[in-house]
Amino acid sequence: MVLLYIFGFVVLINCFYYLFFSKFSFASSSEKTNTETYPVSLIVCAKNEAENLKNNIPFWLEQEYPNFEIILINDASYDDSLEVMESFAEKNTNIKIVDVENNEAFWGSKKYALTLGIKKAIHQRLIFTDADCKPASKKWLQEMANHFSKEKQLVLGFGTYKKLSGFLNKLIRFETFMTAVQYFSYAKNGIPYMGVGRNLAYTSNLFFDNKGFMSHMDIKSGDDDLFVNEVANKANTAICFSKESFTISEPKKTWKEWIHQKRRHISTAKHYKQKHKLLLGLYYVSNLLFWLLAVVTLVFLDWKIPLAIIIFRFVFQFIILRKAAIKLEFKDLLIWLPFLELFLMLIQFSIFISNSSSKSNSWK
Repeated sequence: MVLLYIFGFVVLINCFYYLFFSKFSFASSSEKTNTETYPVSLIVCAKNEAENLKNNIPFWLEQEYPNFEIILINDASYDDSLEVMESFAEKNTNIKIVDVENNEAFWGSKKYALTLGIKKAIHQRLIFTDADCKPASKKWLQEMANHFSKEKQLVLGFGTYKKLSGFLNKLIRFETFMTAVQYFSYAKNGIPYMGVGRNLAYTSNLFFDNKGFMSHMDIKSGDDDLFVNEVANKANTAICFSKESFTISEPKKTWKEWIHQKRRHISTAKHYKQKHKLLLGLYYVSNLLFWLLAVVTLVFLDWKIPLAIIIFRFVFQFIILRKAAIKLEFKDLLIWLPFLELFLMLIQFSIFISNSSSKSNSWK
């Protein structure tokens, strides 16, 4: 009987988190904070991204926004990235290039390259994306910039991945979806903790007032989430999740590439603020315990009550996540929800164990 009480308590913790997520899931719209059109600088850091630059620079240039510049940062590429940038800059006066050479003090550091790009920007409001990211619409810059105001100096956007066939693609998109639900929900509840560099905006004042990336310059990754974790608060952070504001990236095609990417991303979480680590850790542990106790209680107790608890948890989860999935265009994954959740949890656990014994040394 004690085991059943413990299982019920774990499910209650699960449901508390989904109630927490519901503030984003049931939000009516992406609330814009102003009607003024601010000039913005779009900043893209690229390392060996010649093909992606050829494909996506035209989409950035055709944004329907009256006043913006594009800062293209060549981060010590050894392919034709610089040549591609220069060919577009010759024909477009609003493109500026920052050519970064290898620096022994900041070897392979994207943060060093980004800092140089930020210093090059002439506008105070900065919007960031990656070389492999295509805007979902010509209104992308406008949608993101509309959330800036005197108080709101940081805007969390959404970067999705292209829908392809295969289980790996489903898992990548599901992980992206759940990450977005969490960081949007935390921000909506007044405790923002991260953002993604595929679609992120903040002011140069916020950057320089907090000494940029200096507090974590020695950590290879985290130019997006660690910076947001350090500077974001309830007063200065806005969220933007309109469909016109999405960016779309090409997903990894192999398990090896994706797991390498996830190892690099997950390694930064241990540097989050303590309160965020506790909240995120409890969510993960409660999910892990749910699956473990679901099996144990079904095997060792009368299966009827545990099954009722399990069904209740899945129905509650589905109701909350369905609304978020519609907003972020992941409705096709809902039928796979239990299986994807379990598989992702096991992958994350294996990556956590792997990261404990080794380190990732570069951002690319």
